[in-house]
Amino acid sequence: MRTCTARLPIALLLAVLLLASAAPLFGQFTVGGQILQRSDFRNGYGKLIDTTQSPAVFIGHRARIHALYTHEKVRLHVSVQDVRTWGNTEQTKATDAFLSVHEAWAEILFNAHWNLKLGRQELTYDEARFLGNLDWALQARAHDFALLRYEKGATKVHVGGGYNVGAESLAQQAYAVQNQYKDAQFLRAEQRWGGFTISAMLWNNGLEQQTIDSTGAVVSYITRHSQTFGLPTLRYERGRFTVGGFFYAQAGKDRTNRDLEAYDAGASASYALPLDSARGSALRFTLGAELLSGTAQNATDNVNRSYNPFYGTNHAWNGYMDYFYVGGRWGSSVGLMDAHLRLRYDPGKRTFISLNVHDFQAAAEVLRNGEKMDRRLGTELDFTVGHLLNEVVSLQFGYSHMLPTETMERLQGVAAPASVQNWAYLAILYRPNMKNRFAGLKF
Repeated sequence: MRTCTARLPIALLLAVLLLASAAPLFGQFTVGGQILQRSDFRNGYGKLIDTTQSPAVFIGHRARIHALYTHEKVRLHVSVQDVRTWGNTEQTKATDAFLSVHEAWAEILFNAHWNLKLGRQELTYDEARFLGNLDWALQARAHDFALLRYEKGATKVHVGGGYNVGAESLAQQAYAVQNQYKDAQFLRAEQRWGGFTISAMLWNNGLEQQTIDSTGAVVSYITRHSQTFGLPTLRYERGRFTVGGFFYAQAGKDRTNRDLEAYDAGASASYALPLDSARGSALRFTLGAELLSGTAQNATDNVNRSYNPFYGTNHAWNGYMDYFYVGGRWGSSVGLMDAHLRLRYDPGKRTFISLNVHDFQAAAEVLRNGEKMDRRLGTELDFTVGHLLNEVVSLQFGYSHMLPTETMERLQGVAAPASVQNWAYLAILYRPNMKNRFAGLKF
């Protein structure tokens, strides 16, 4: 069975190749790909490391090949990827479970403004705060989705949805796929007027809650829905200045049938200072803050006030060490207040140096033995260097350092944290013909 599963993505890609080669006069066929190789040193990444643990060191990679067939009435796209850590399979392996289909979609082009995209696809909007392709993570993210799009000039309207089951069956079955919605519906509109851009969004999220008996069998299941809506983009650009903000609210029911009353709001201001236009040298300053609501530890009602940025590329937002809202961490928590300063210096067109400083606080009350604790969680410093070696290869290096407080240690359940909490990585990205030559960054 594993052998058949591993061969399926290859067979699917070959089918697209044969289809395209059979009709060269009626469309255009292109093949591309990318490889990302990243070595990590983790000494407190994701969770504070304690004095009994040693740092983790490893190398991971993502190799992806994609094929696109374009016709005047349709586009077909298949992307296959191999995601693994160096050393997790033996040298003489016959097969493994690390090859998969990342995207497989068909797009019907009705006219110059309307199209319908069906199949497994990335959803990335509004700087990937709520919906993102998770490009930083090696496995990335894609949805099984139907997406109808209207785009004309400065106006965009997208509407879509997805409905998920675990497998074909003769009767309805419980849905057991982890980290996935049972059903979702999506509506987004965007409008630009000169330097001003605004977008509005609604996402209806259905999560299945199951009741399990003493034998472990599922005896009942129900889908409960929550709604995330708001203004994901409010941005004004004029010359060297950019000011922006966003607001999301969440309502409805969470998976456990609690009322959901949560929000996420942020604002920032940026100034770009050109230093040497001929060399591409420039300096950029960004000052901002974000508040994600949380549930106080002394709350007595049955209300979930913890905002969840369900399907975003959260690595880029609240510190690169991923303590918050990445991989399920910090869910149903006391929330987060993130005040940050981002500095970027470009000595030339091929190189950038950035430094981000985050000051974190809990958004709701934190208790210890019934007494309120200081809400401050700590300070994180993120240093990154990126360099375009040539038109294909990019180098990216990062070092991050966390200075946690006692409150952070308590919330993470680490009784004896190490004196140094840091993380470093070195990545090589091979991305020919791709606009985004780096990964996981926000400036």
